[in-house]
Amino acid sequence: MITLGVCLALLGGVGAWLSFGRDTTPPCSELSENDRVRQSVGEAVRPGMSCQALGEAIVKASVGDSRGDHTLAQAQALKDVLVTLGGRDSEEVGVDPALRRPLAVALSDYGPDLHAMLGGITVEDFVAKAAPQAPPWESDGTYHLTVLSDTLRNVLRAIAEDPRAYALLRLSETRTTGQRLDAVPGDAKGYGLSVPPTEGARALGALDGIADVVARGLDENQAREWRAAVVDELEKGRAPADEGLAATWLNGLRGVPEAQRFEYLGTQGVDMTRRWAEQRGMDETARQALLAKVERSALTAHREAGA
Repeated sequence: MITLGVCLALLGGVGAWLSFGRDTTPPCSELSENDRVRQSVGEAVRPGMSCQALGEAIVKASVGDSRGDHTLAQAQALKDVLVTLGGRDSEEVGVDPALRRPLAVALSDYGPDLHAMLGGITVEDFVAKAAPQAPPWESDGTYHLTVLSDTLRNVLRAIAEDPRAYALLRLSETRTTGQRLDAVPGDAKGYGLSVPPTEGARALGALDGIADVVARGLDENQAREWRAAVVDELEKGRAPADEGLAATWLNGLRGVPEAQRFEYLGTQGVDMTRRWAEQRGMDETARQALLAKVERSALTAHREAGA
């Protein structure tokens, strides 16, 4: 989870990438004019406000407590912002550059929900919960948000134009996937054994597809700079609290030759699953069968998100 103070600190220094990507987006993506957003995010939102102030208001309204728990109002605020931004035709979706990082910060605070939406395997009654007018739902003492797949994909494609925003999302998913794998019981079998790595690989594969979309919108030099900035932010984003498989994978990134580090991201789901299976002492036949399934899941999600 991310504390509010850390969230606001992450919003600093956004200027370096403000001109990267689209430059035709309406100011603040018209969010400050939207009645639904103004009602859920709160009185801090007003027409004509700066986009930086709007981003801070969205983070303050949606980020949960130190345990990562969220109230109904917090989850509703972020859902309304996502639905307002992403519920248009994909070619019409744009996120003001000053809002990309704040939205990544807010989404990263909902790591398990982002994981479930990207992974797309374990959300029960997904369509009903993801409907634009459906409220956040409660489970295990906290509120969760779910949005339609196209809505999420549209928003992620737009905010990922900022490489630091993309790296924040990638770090969040790395940690969530690692936590889910670390939590699998030693005697798990069947779906209990195969779903966590398959879902994690699908979520990471979807982020690979998002990266492809961003790169296609850039010239060769810009794409190279974007990829290098993503890797740099991933390395800088490692935290002392990182542990287990997530920490192992992030540490491994440092050992990859610099020119190959971004490509290393493309096999992350399979790599994390391989290390996890080895740690569990899984026999060779079962391990190879699982790795093949995980790889198919990642590639399918990659194609879907990158289309």
